[in-house]
Amino acid sequence: MAFRRRRPQYNDSYGPRRGGRSLKGTIIIGLLLAGFALFKYFSNQQTNPITGEVQHVSISTEQEIAIGLQSAPRMVQQHGGLHPDQRAQEHVKMVGERLVRNSIVRRSDYQYNFYLLRDDRVVNAFALPGGQVFITAALYGQLENEDQLAGVLGHEIGHVIHRHGAERIAKMELTQGLTGAAVIASGDYNTSQAAQMIGNIVNMKYGRDQELESDDFGVRIMLEAGYDASELVGVMDILERASGGQSKSEFMSTHPSPDNRRERIREAIERYESGRIEYRLPFEEER
Repeated sequence: MAFRRRRPQYNDSYGPRRGGRSLKGTIIIGLLLAGFALFKYFSNQQTNPITGEVQHVSISTEQEIAIGLQSAPRMVQQHGGLHPDQRAQEHVKMVGERLVRNSIVRRSDYQYNFYLLRDDRVVNAFALPGGQVFITAALYGQLENEDQLAGVLGHEIGHVIHRHGAERIAKMELTQGLTGAAVIASGDYNTSQAAQMIGNIVNMKYGRDQELESDDFGVRIMLEAGYDASELVGVMDILERASGGQSKSEFMSTHPSPDNRRERIREAIERYESGRIEYRLPFEEER
């Protein structure tokens, strides 16, 4: 028995159909999705109540808090649990709460909690959206005094106040939308490639301006809470040494070189101690 080969279906000038859908229609859908993703990102603007900065943020403060609280147990587990030394835990909590209580941070609606993690290998500190702040035992054990601990926690509080985590989420949503649009437009429904692209966004690092913002804010609240802000420079020294030694410094791998940061920290101390305490984004001085 002979079989006749079916000719491919063509749609006007755009070539063969894929799964019954014309390539022209697929491209249009992809472009519409991309346009919607861009519109959503740039139309979602909120004014930061503490810094006054207009930011592209898609979630509310309440949602940030919920995300942080839901994610905290998983972060604790990934770092081996909480450190068993209750005195050290209380020390971290006390310093963090002093920074919040005695500075402009108290005006925010975030729910702050401070944790010392058991991890004694990875030198790191980080914060989740909404106020969950962590420091590893590897970093805590290398700090020389309470002021340096305040510097580390103050920097992480700066990320929370500046809503850097919420900005990451908005950018991730934008990338998800653009990735989905590109996949549809190309007709290549390879979900593994899309997942890989989105995963890269989830793991993206803070930029230079975000780190300088957090350093600057950390200096301010250290001074407001009565700590010696110059010890934040000492923290940079500790982190630099840790990155060159046997301990793995995750903090240094996700942060800019400390050389420029030391200079900026000193400038911030001089600015705030001179009485010019009005909040100012550190990179605005360059414009």
